Amino acid sequence: MSAGRPALRPLDEALADLLAQARALDGLEQVSTFDADGRVLAQGVVSALQVPPQDNSSMDGYAVRSADLQAAGSLLRVTQRIPAGGVGTTVQPGCAARIFTGAPIPPGVDAVVMQEDCEVLSDPSTLRVDVVPQPGQWIRRAGEDVTLGATVLEAGRRLSPAELGLAASVGMATLVVRRQPRVALFSTGDELVMPGDVPPAAMKPGAIYNSNRFFLRSLLQRLGCVVTDLGIVPDQRAATVDALRAAAQGRDLVLTSGGVSVGEEDHIKPAVAELGRLDLWQIAIKPGKPFAYGHIGGAHFIGLPGNPVSSFVTFLLLVRPFLLALMGVHCLAVPAVPLRADFSWPRADRRREFLRVRRNAQGGLDLFPNQSSGVLTSATWGDGLVDNPPGQTIAPGDAVRFIAFSDLLS
Repeated sequence: MSAGRPALRPLDEALADLLAQARALDGLEQVSTFDADGRVLAQGVVSALQVPPQDNSSMDGYAVRSADLQAAGSLLRVTQRIPAGGVGTTVQPGCAARIFTGAPIPPGVDAVVMQEDCEVLSDPSTLRVDVVPQPGQWIRRAGEDVTLGATVLEAGRRLSPAELGLAASVGMATLVVRRQPRVALFSTGDELVMPGDVPPAAMKPGAIYNSNRFFLRSLLQRLGCVVTDLGIVPDQRAATVDALRAAAQGRDLVLTSGGVSVGEEDHIKPAVAELGRLDLWQIAIKPGKPFAYGHIGGAHFIGLPGNPVSSFVTFLLLVRPFLLALMGVHCLAVPAVPLRADFSWPRADRRREFLRVRRNAQGGLDLFPNQSSGVLTSATWGDGLVDNPPGQTIAPGDAVRFIAFSDLLS
């Protein structure tokens, strides 16, 4: 490390500092439960009823009194038919009720027999039951899913389709959620070209298409952010200052990619320092060392590296939990599971590495052969990351920590 250069910050320390700055956003919204997917609950959901509201059948079949069926082949008389949504009357001894899935259990019975275990004889009111039922079988008890007064969804939970269904099951037509983060996004770099502006055959030497803009915008939108895309800013100090100043107006976060390294054409760091303050600089991870955090007025600022894989990985590891914390999400942990490495990684690095891998048919992990921070195909070929500690080599058969992209992209 050169003289005067600050030490690289460990990832966990940098993330803890980021999250300490991420106060949940003010402002609540009441939205239709239909439209609440991905939003974060600001108020817990308390059930005003029990689910199911009464005992009901979990099968199509016959509601019976188990005391009437002491041996297989016993005969009963069918006296009523109860569809879902219907209401039955008391079943007398020696009788049964034809019942359908979800229908309320009528008084007088204590079991349901599947229709496959019964046979209706030539007299359509006579039923032969070919099994001996146990009391309580195929009956869903009232309140076994949700009890009256229970908190079924806690504040701070990010809503998924299952949560929306649960909210609807207790009668919630609307939900109170946190407002969505307002994020301004732009890239820096004179080498960047937008797809469609210049055909591949006409690209000048050194020019590249701006891939970061596409995946960062998509990642932000998947998280439920309101994104203002400010395009590409040239590598000029004045232009960078102007862009940052405009981006911070009325926004919760300004997110940039490129220009956060230490080269002469990297203007983000001094521009942020001119307008506000820069609190973090360079993280001990690979890929993704150039990373900046600070404030511009009332907006948070995060600067990601320009290399696409570095930008992609640092977004997933640092920006995603930061934004979720702004949205009021309480549980930010991402599961890492031990899996077998079916590859070797003999070159230990002093930084914590995140290797692009994918699961194979044998239950192990294969490694993408080129782990360069500029090779975006590694992120499309792979289905997750190996979180490899600093100084750690990997041999085939070793257990490694695997983080699935599916857990980081939702």
